[in-house]
Amino acid sequence: MQQHFSLADCDVMGFDLDHTLCRYHLPQSARLIYDSFAQYLVMEKGYDKDLLTLAPDNLDFCCKGLVLDIEEGNFLKLAEDGTVLRASHGTKSMTTEEILETYGRREWKHFNTVSGMVSRSAKYYLYDNYFDLPGALLCARVVDTLDQHDGQKKYDFWKDMVAAIQHNYKITAFKEDCGMYFPEVKSHPDKYLQRCPESVKKWLKQLKSAGKILLLITSSHSDYCRLLCEHILGNNFEEYFDIVITNALKPGFFSHTPNQRPFRTLENDEEQEALLSLEKPGWYSQGNAIQLYELLKKMTGKLDPKVVYFGDSMHSDIFPARHYSNWETVFILEELLGDKATVPGETESEPLEKKGKYEEDQPEAPYFVSKQWGSFFVDRLPGLANAEDTFIRTWSCRCISTYSTIAIPSLEAIADLPLDYRFTRFSSNSSATAGYYPSPPGALLPDEETVTMK
Repeated sequence: MQQHFSLADCDVMGFDLDHTLCRYHLPQSARLIYDSFAQYLVMEKGYDKDLLTLAPDNLDFCCKGLVLDIEEGNFLKLAEDGTVLRASHGTKSMTTEEILETYGRREWKHFNTVSGMVSRSAKYYLYDNYFDLPGALLCARVVDTLDQHDGQKKYDFWKDMVAAIQHNYKITAFKEDCGMYFPEVKSHPDKYLQRCPESVKKWLKQLKSAGKILLLITSSHSDYCRLLCEHILGNNFEEYFDIVITNALKPGFFSHTPNQRPFRTLENDEEQEALLSLEKPGWYSQGNAIQLYELLKKMTGKLDPKVVYFGDSMHSDIFPARHYSNWETVFILEELLGDKATVPGETESEPLEKKGKYEEDQPEAPYFVSKQWGSFFVDRLPGLANAEDTFIRTWSCRCISTYSTIAIPSLEAIADLPLDYRFTRFSSNSSATAGYYPSPPGALLPDEETVTMK
């Protein structure tokens, strides 16, 4: 595989919506998601009322890449080899001794299935995106309250958590104004949603003018998708895309066959009967990547059109698009904003007109670097008290270089680059930092380790 990647070589650009094209004000949306689940557990399931109060610094607990060991009530940060780097019981950090006693210095027992990206089971849950993360904090606090009252050793709260998620996000919730989440976003979109920067809107138009086919593939239902797109792109948002697919139920969209997951048309946001094949561009619901690709062949007139997909979830977007469909993948990773590094000399020497005008976002605490969990990218091995610090990449970090073509903090970071800009892609032959643009996370640069890892 060549070492460079250019959007100019791609025929089709696919975009996820939430946290990719549509960015949220994270502290506000985190609080809303937390409250919507907590409210349900307290009011409907009789959980402790203390769950409803949240101190601002509580959200520091949220860190992408955590795995909840459901039966034990423990949260784990895993190394690339599957060993446990940090852990907490409920919200309380476990000591090195407790980690070694509980998990040893060996691969965590479910690592094999988790690392195959099966992130959900009755025994564990992987938190890999901003919609899920506030739920991690709530589960941790539930464990705290159960310990306090019952001194439990095994935990049985997960079914209630799933019910809370279903109650707030079920397909009819938007229309029925049910739950707490959708009614609140409908009433105050500006509080939660960031409007799409002009540079990104201009870039989407340029991609279309250059003959690229643009797809929007989101697991959000059509009514919520319309609210988001009208708010961030304007009422004419459909002009930006050739094909819009809502309720895509990713990762199943990529992994399921056409008869398991057919496309459906929509009327007034209601799904209609299943389609036997996808014949023309338009707005659809559910579906599968196989029939979509057949349509893309017709639209491009190519036997093997090249697709790139932009998304923020390793589990739902990046892994399945690469693994099942063999698409190029661009991982949107806002953590790159909180883990700054100096740009290496190679990029510094580029002529100015080749650089993206990267409008710096102020990292919105509490998300980019958690004090409790440390860097998203690397950590020191526990239990080597007298030895020199040994740093190891996290499992989340290894997934990025394994399944992404490149990783960027936002679409805005590349919107002003020329279409034929050549990115260095992640590959097994290149350095661990090759595919990050505009610069790699400081934690991965050797001379920064001592600074970054407090």
